[in-house]
Amino acid sequence: MPPIPRLETRNLTRSFDGRRVVDDVSLTLYPGQVTCLLGPSGCGKSTTLRIIAGVENQDAGTILSDGNLICGDGIYVAPEARGIGLMFQDFALFPHLSVAGNVAFGLMGNKAAARGRVEELLARVGMSRHIDRFPHELSGGEQQRVALARALAPRPRIMLMDEPFSGLDDRLRDDIRDETLAVLKAEGTAVLLVTHEPGEAMRMADEIALMRDGRIVQRGAPYHVYNSPVDRAAAAFFSDVNVIKGKVSGALTETAFGHFLAPGVPDGTDVDIVIRPQHLKIDFDRHGRGPNPTALDGTPARGVVERARFMGSESLVEFRMDFDGSVLKALVPSVFLPKPGTPLWLMIRRDRCFVFPAAA
Repeated sequence: MPPIPRLETRNLTRSFDGRRVVDDVSLTLYPGQVTCLLGPSGCGKSTTLRIIAGVENQDAGTILSDGNLICGDGIYVAPEARGIGLMFQDFALFPHLSVAGNVAFGLMGNKAAARGRVEELLARVGMSRHIDRFPHELSGGEQQRVALARALAPRPRIMLMDEPFSGLDDRLRDDIRDETLAVLKAEGTAVLLVTHEPGEAMRMADEIALMRDGRIVQRGAPYHVYNSPVDRAAAAFFSDVNVIKGKVSGALTETAFGHFLAPGVPDGTDVDIVIRPQHLKIDFDRHGRGPNPTALDGTPARGVVERARFMGSESLVEFRMDFDGSVLKALVPSVFLPKPGTPLWLMIRRDRCFVFPAAA
């Protein structure tokens, strides 16, 4: 028999003032799995989280935990009885309680057992030496660790996290995310993380559910969602993209870079050929035969440098293309800063391009 999901939502919907903000959302999470609900602000991510937590009611759909119905079809289990932990951007620690008191809050039963659980979790998040301190004496990263320990103390089967790392600086955020992920997986907790940052989703998730206008438009492993986007908007959400315009004729689209396959697209359809800047190649000998040419590189096309910027480990070069006056961006490893006005030839890897019907 297939394993029973730790958390399953089926066709959740929610509307406000006649506008559907959560539209037919279905998710499946297993123990130890991290799923990132990823999308722009206002797409319905946090509302979905609140419905699962039980602090918001859905208009339709059901929620199951370990195969048991906890909300929908006339059933409603109170939030505190759902076995769900919550972490938010605001750590919401109690200022009048010590670190130990915050972590122990909500633990029932034997005091010695509760103290043992507190000490175990604080050791796991590296906060044992702060056990008697108060929140105002801690840094932001330390407060985040205490909030994690408190959320895990009752051994929730499911953890819901709403932008919990956004208040931390970049370098600290990476460390805290990695530590948090290790602790959650060690506990076997199913995690649903809401974020608007693609990098965070790629770093933490076993599965990404990309959300737009209340709907999940694509689900899959980070590699799949990044490398096989469902449409132009999905590709652009993860990185800058270049767009080359074309029209289909005989399942092919003709461009200055050669023909691109457009199988199944009717003749006469306008299409967008999408390629990320790191997949543009510069042909330095200007004859379409770069240092490592392949059959996938296509026809070279000429552009003139408009500007070049050093980005640290790579350089971003913008070209005004001869064939249609459009601007294409190329990411080049290391330092490459040609002067504005320099003509160069570009090639693009056909296997790194996505062809979609043109955006309206």
